[in-house]
Amino acid sequence: MRLTSYFAPTLREVPAEAEVVSHQLLLRAGFIRKVAAGIYTLLPLGQRVCQKISAIVRQEMNRAGGQEILMPILQPAEFWHRSGRWEVYGPELFRLKDRHGRDFCLGPTHEEMVTILVAAEVRSYKQLPLLLYQIQNKYRDERRPRFGLLRGREFIMKDLYSFDRDWSGLEENYWKMYEAYTRVFTRAGLDFRAVEADTGAIGGSISHEFMALAEAGEAVVVYCPAARCGYAANVEKAETVLSAEEIGTEKPMELVSTPGVSSVEEVAAFLGLPSRQVIKTMIYRTEKGLVAALVRGDREINEVKLQNYLGVLELELASAEEVEQATGAPPGFAGPVGLSLPLVVDREVLLVKAGVVGANRPDAHWVNVLPGRDFPVERLTDIRQVSPGDPCPRCGQPLQSVRGIEVGQIFQLGDKYSKLLNAYFLDEKGEKQPIVMGCYGIGITRTLAAVVEQHHDEEGIIWPFSLAPFEAVVLPVHTEEPEQREVAEEVYRQLQERGVEVLLDDREERAGVKFKDADLVGYPVRVTVGKHAREGKVEIRWRRTGETWLAGKEEVGVKVSALLEGANFVPSNR
Repeated sequence: MRLTSYFAPTLREVPAEAEVVSHQLLLRAGFIRKVAAGIYTLLPLGQRVCQKISAIVRQEMNRAGGQEILMPILQPAEFWHRSGRWEVYGPELFRLKDRHGRDFCLGPTHEEMVTILVAAEVRSYKQLPLLLYQIQNKYRDERRPRFGLLRGREFIMKDLYSFDRDWSGLEENYWKMYEAYTRVFTRAGLDFRAVEADTGAIGGSISHEFMALAEAGEAVVVYCPAARCGYAANVEKAETVLSAEEIGTEKPMELVSTPGVSSVEEVAAFLGLPSRQVIKTMIYRTEKGLVAALVRGDREINEVKLQNYLGVLELELASAEEVEQATGAPPGFAGPVGLSLPLVVDREVLLVKAGVVGANRPDAHWVNVLPGRDFPVERLTDIRQVSPGDPCPRCGQPLQSVRGIEVGQIFQLGDKYSKLLNAYFLDEKGEKQPIVMGCYGIGITRTLAAVVEQHHDEEGIIWPFSLAPFEAVVLPVHTEEPEQREVAEEVYRQLQERGVEVLLDDREERAGVKFKDADLVGYPVRVTVGKHAREGKVEIRWRRTGETWLAGKEEVGVKVSALLEGANFVPSNR
């Protein structure tokens, strides 16, 4: 391919809208272009990388026994009503009507459709297990689409679904997919970690997320550094360890004036007490009404845990007006004593024997509050968020944290969808049994962005060999000089004959522009045809390390092939 006829428009300036490195570089290097918020066109370079990621995914899914299908993006609402997810998925679901007024949605995922497909075709245990997958565009109306391909409203995803006779079959396929995902992300050159995760709107019992470690990641992962432990979890899922330490000494409850003092830090400083002795009361709005959640003042509420405990579809902090109407006081002075709202109490709060809480009146707090004596603790559970330094729930070592980009997630669904959608089979005894399911997703476009987040420098992208849009670029410094032009053409043909994916930069541009574009796009190998062309020599440069070699033009094919074959940029998976 010649660059004069290849559609790869590069940008010199960083687009103002681009916040993270991957977004900036993919726009500047001509891989993507924005259509609307969270919606992007893949240009030829971006499409080539996506095709390479998809090829790796296909190879590993097929190796694990998967069979590729392609289901419609447009899904009848009836399927989602049957599963109960038409309401559960909420505003992220793109909904539309056809000309007859019938409801449809654009598929964010395909559990309903694939289950109904299998329910209509599978009758006997002899047809199981079955693993079906597709690679397809998905649609989610994100509230805040941002970071380019990392959080979009239209994206490419691989989703595989396993169908088994029993739970042991599901277990086998689940861990088979776990290993397949490990191979996919290793081959893609990602530094990643598999962590325990919440199942969210997909549902099911057990789930793992595959997190590409990056500062731009929206997720926080906590993990145990102990080599023999291996515990890791998304903070939304991470378990807490209950301390045995009691805080304060029981005394009669007393009302104190706290004028203008509302935050935990202010209240603690005003009273001369540690923040952990304050009991924080947060008021949330749900579709079932308002609810109050209580944690220690030095802790944060894990809203995913709280939402799962309450079994609600919507959970948002109440407005200042709602808080004042429910408590009689502005935010910062809400407390559980005498509050006529459901109270969800973090189990750690029970260890506070002389707590400080808002008095549900302006500028006042109760002190020496004893949970169970002064307010009910009927709804007691773990709703606090784990923090770095907390003890590991497996071995007790202090946990560490890192940010990550979710590039894949796997779920054990069990019989949730099969029972709702009537997917049964007859076992060896002729008895009717529900099919046991799992589902497994990989974000193709998100993986592309995650790779760029991990593989770049100040000059541009540094593609792992396995994903590079082109493996090499041949760059004549002065195309108007016959010797350089002829040597460049000869080297270009030589690399093509050896099966190297090569691009010839035959543009009549300044050498500096060509060099900058080559580094920006991130071709693994650059072959520069310059002043040594008259001697029949060219310069070979390895993008990742910056190493250069001078080689005879007849040697280029052998040397570049050897470089590419020996390339091994797979990081050790921590």
